[in-house]
Amino acid sequence: MESSALNRAQRVLGHVQASSIPQGNIVATSVAAKNKADDDVVIVYAQRTAIGKSGRGSFKDTHWTDLLVPVLKSAVEKSGVNPKDIEDVQVGTVLAAGGGATQARMASLAAGIPETAALATTNRQCSSGLQAFANIAGAIKTGTIKVGIAAGVESMSTHNMADGIGNLNTNLTKNGGAAADCLIPMGITSENVAAKYGLSRKEQDEFAVLSNQKAAAAQKNGLFKDEIIPITVQVKDKDGNEKTVTVSQDEGIRADTTFEGLSKLKPAFKQGGSTTAGNSSQTSDGAAVVVAMTRAEAKKRGLPILGRFLSYAVVGVPPNIMGVGPRYAIPAAVEKAGLSLGDIDQFEINEAFASQALWSVKELKIPMEKVNPLGGAIALGHPLGCTGTRQIATLLHHLRRTKKRFGVVSMCIGTGQGAAGVFEAE
Repeated sequence: MESSALNRAQRVLGHVQASSIPQGNIVATSVAAKNKADDDVVIVYAQRTAIGKSGRGSFKDTHWTDLLVPVLKSAVEKSGVNPKDIEDVQVGTVLAAGGGATQARMASLAAGIPETAALATTNRQCSSGLQAFANIAGAIKTGTIKVGIAAGVESMSTHNMADGIGNLNTNLTKNGGAAADCLIPMGITSENVAAKYGLSRKEQDEFAVLSNQKAAAAQKNGLFKDEIIPITVQVKDKDGNEKTVTVSQDEGIRADTTFEGLSKLKPAFKQGGSTTAGNSSQTSDGAAVVVAMTRAEAKKRGLPILGRFLSYAVVGVPPNIMGVGPRYAIPAAVEKAGLSLGDIDQFEINEAFASQALWSVKELKIPMEKVNPLGGAIALGHPLGCTGTRQIATLLHHLRRTKKRFGVVSMCIGTGQGAAGVFEAE
């Protein structure tokens, strides 16, 4: 990183650290049980597809709407909600042309959601799925709607990262500065974080090994079955011949990953760097869905409640070290929920890169056993718009399975942001 960019990052983060956002603290406070209220935003359904390997997995020939339709259809058919009661659908997606609004609306109708339900797509890059949920939750909380669906979807096989950027106004970047830093490749921002905060290649590789080990154990023990909807697609072989496959397991998990194996990989983005294909998230394809409503509406329908939504925070950080976002978003969201970091039982922190996820965990002094207990994006993959909603499904199902209470979903965001949501299992 150039010295000017580094100085700029230090100035901005110095301001953030001096703000009212609480610093890391794992001492649990005595949390009085919050009274359950009829206007609570609750989640009654949270499911996802398996996550496919981008470009070579079972979803490589599948249009992104053909991932979205099955999860929306499952919400219509399995959530217990009358489709006529669905008032709004928000879809997080990043790479689709035109924001994907027209095609997402088509997918909603094809899934059996009535035309009376409105729809919008949202793009906050890697947090698009979580933002879609926050949009629905906010609308419910303000009384704009009573019942809504949040979804996230991405096909990184059929779109490339440039699709999500579009034509650039180079007038904004000719003088350098933070605007130009928004175009720094994500892998280089990972290298910047590692260099600035002294994260070794060894500890990044160890973190990546652990992610794969956790995910492999979870898959072997059937812990993803509660959240995955099997879907059937057509896939072409190298000769162009099609076959029908039903996909019910995540494809990116590398159960045989070893530290020795990862140590042999060359840096992927910078000569002499520490970020490799093995300690970075995988590009992937997948979709997820969450159905939310007020507690009063859930009780009226006799629906089981998976959990309730407590708070949401989104923060800005320097674009050239965008990966530090969770370190600032998590405490902000936890404080809004009236909790301390020590009260949180499970943290789903997106592993865009081992460097940034590990630094956030270390800075906040989060016990590693609370972090991504079923593995993270290094093992599972990171289908951009899907990830936030996928994390909500993973979090709530596992909190209930382990009889734990509070959880956080968080991620860094390209161009320098971080987002976090706090949930309580029921």
